[in-house]
Amino acid sequence: MLKLSRSLCAHRLIHAMSVAALSVLFIPWHPATAAGATLHHYKYVDIGTFGGPNVSLPIEPRAQLLNDRGVVVGQADTPTPNPYYPNDNQTFFGVDANVAHALQWRQGVLTDLGTLPGGVDSLAVWINQSGVVGGLSEDGEIDPLLGVPRSTAVLWVDGKILSLGTLDGGYESAVNSINDHGQAVGVASNGVLDPYSMLSLVTQTRSFLWENGQMRDLGTLGGPDAFALYVNEAGQVAGSSYTNATANATTGVPTVDPFLWEHGVMHDLGTLGGVSGAAYALNDAGEVAGQSNLAGDVIYHAFLWTKAGGMRDLGTLGGNYSTASWINNAGEIVGWATTAGDQTYHAVRWTNGGVTDLGALEALPCGSAYTNNSDGQVVGELDDCVGGPLHAALYQDGQAIDLNRLIPAGSGVLLYEAAFINDRGEIVGNATVVSTGDNHAFLLIPCDDNHPNVAGCDYGLVEAAKQ
Repeated sequence: MLKLSRSLCAHRLIHAMSVAALSVLFIPWHPATAAGATLHHYKYVDIGTFGGPNVSLPIEPRAQLLNDRGVVVGQADTPTPNPYYPNDNQTFFGVDANVAHALQWRQGVLTDLGTLPGGVDSLAVWINQSGVVGGLSEDGEIDPLLGVPRSTAVLWVDGKILSLGTLDGGYESAVNSINDHGQAVGVASNGVLDPYSMLSLVTQTRSFLWENGQMRDLGTLGGPDAFALYVNEAGQVAGSSYTNATANATTGVPTVDPFLWEHGVMHDLGTLGGVSGAAYALNDAGEVAGQSNLAGDVIYHAFLWTKAGGMRDLGTLGGNYSTASWINNAGEIVGWATTAGDQTYHAVRWTNGGVTDLGALEALPCGSAYTNNSDGQVVGELDDCVGGPLHAALYQDGQAIDLNRLIPAGSGVLLYEAAFINDRGEIVGNATVVSTGDNHAFLLIPCDDNHPNVAGCDYGLVEAAKQ
């Protein structure tokens, strides 16, 4: 069974907030393809392994797994059996029969970033433009409250691992993102028991900002827990927080609002009328995008929050549901939205208050957008709406493109998720090895004018109508 590492298990919070179930059926959708349009190929690079079966990139929350220098981070299995299996620290590392370590791939060289002394597993979740890597590592201690190996927030700087510690009284911590100014944010437990712990840590889950060698609790919006996801280059932090300690009948947890923290103050961004909302994206302008329940807590929509305009409902493609997953520094937001009748969902982009359907393919009529770069290229996935295999997707020039059609034939993999695209147009994601079912991570290098003379690149063009 393949294992996909999930940074901080943010999906626990996401599922708690998305109280309405989305049922999708197959309805063919025919994209309009510009006559004579052509696409370039990509060089497919398998990131490699540490000798174990699986290599994976964290998929929730969305993270900068690739910087503009082409350096990739993630996690890979070693051949060593995990001594704690199956009693792993599932909150942060999932369940894996093999020891798995944080990885860095650079110019064809795969590096094991290692663990803290005594630790078994580690995971890299973010790399900044200068090459500092953030993540988490076990440290050889057992969490006495959970009875599993303890996780500690770490940075890797110039190949050396640095423990960021945890909050007073707590046992668990993990980095979620870092900026280029030495600041890291994430989550950490403390010693206060909490039946509604956002990460099922028994005690309160708190947001932290680490800088100048110190971990700082950022507080909450009035409830017991807060969950920091992102820090931008201005030092602003976005995440979600309980506003009280009383569970709602609809969600089973206290009211959750998105927040923006700056200059020592956590600002409540509100919701679109419901009792649950979350920040999923932050850019350097301090703009926050995410998802919020509407009044009645039956449906949810994507939102954009700005200082000038407050929270704005980004709408859908005619259905009831939408979610924002990333925002670039130009303010372009990507995510997914359902069409009329909620029978299908498509990748979308929101710009200047309007929504654009990024399309789908006849055989893969559903899709989601995960991240976008400064050139407006968007990556994510396409699927058949009924539980079939996902296909990694690129959305550009009004087209939805199955990336499996743009890599060399005989690569032996199914690219099922394009997780991140950098400003050079390089893409990283996850793939299934067809012959074994193992999970591998990939890097795609575009064979275009910006990447001349790349060995192994096919610089011929593909007709879009045939992809």
